[in-house]
This record gives sequence, structure tokens and C-alpha cells, in this order.
Amino acid sequence: MLFPSIFRENLFDDWTDLPMFGGFPEIDRKLYGKHAAHVMKTDVREADGSYEILIDLPGFKKDQIGLELENGTLTVSAAKGLDKDENDSSGKLIRQERYAGAMQRSFFVGEQVTEADIHAKFEDGVLKVTVPKQEAKKLPERKLIAIEG
Repeated sequence: MLFPSIFRENLFDDWTDLPMFGGFPEIDRKLYGKHAAHVMKTDVREADGSYEILIDLPGFKKDQIGLELENGTLTVSAAKGLDKDENDSSGKLIRQERYAGAMQRSFFVGEQVTEADIHAKFEDGVLKVTVPKQEAKKLPERKLIAIEG
């Protein structure tokens, strides 16, 4: 990255966002700005009879993740806070960069899909959601109407 300052949202952005200090890849900075760490990184794979949605949620526990299906839209949400205690046996906390907050992402899976059809598993920081493929609705045949006159 030639000019890291191009990607700054304001003059007071943290200097640790620079790549040499482990900042975000250039593409994430362009797409999401300084909030790149708070985006659910997702892969969608097509299998024979289903779709697999793989979502990276590192640092989350299973009870901090929710799945909701409403009107054919599957919404994945995750929320967590940090401990309020700033001191521990190893010393005073000076800087904290771990994520605390909430995020969500929605996917249209079809109005025929029910919650019983969807299977989810959370393992090693990755949520795997399996959604069955639905047959495409057959469109009605085109019918012409005669015009008199």
C-alpha cells in the first residue's frame, strides 16, 4: 500500500491500523473502512441438495450466536461484551483491541424453507449452516389474449 493515509476515515484514526502493525488488508479497508473487523466473513458453497453457509466468528461462544428465520430470510446475529475488570494478576490493562459489540447478517433462503429444514453447527470459531435447495417455482405458461376489432 503506497499511501496508507488514503484509507483513513479521519485524522485521528489509530496508527496501529497500518499494515506493518497488523492492520486490515487493503481490500477490507476499501470495502468496510475501519470497521472491517466487525464484518461476518462468509463463504457460501453449493452441494448436491443444499447450500452451506460458513461464517467466521472467532472469539464467540455458541450461546452468543443466534439464528432466526422470518419470511424466507435467515438472519445470523452474534453479540458479546468484554469483562469490565481492567486489572488482573498480571497487571493493569493499557490497551484493549478485542471486539465487543453486536453484528448480524441476513440471507434470503426461500419462503418454503422452515426452521426444521435448516441445520447449524458451531465448531472452532466457524458457524456452518446447511439450507436445503428449493425447487424453483414453475412460472405459469404465457397465455395470449385475443383483441377484438
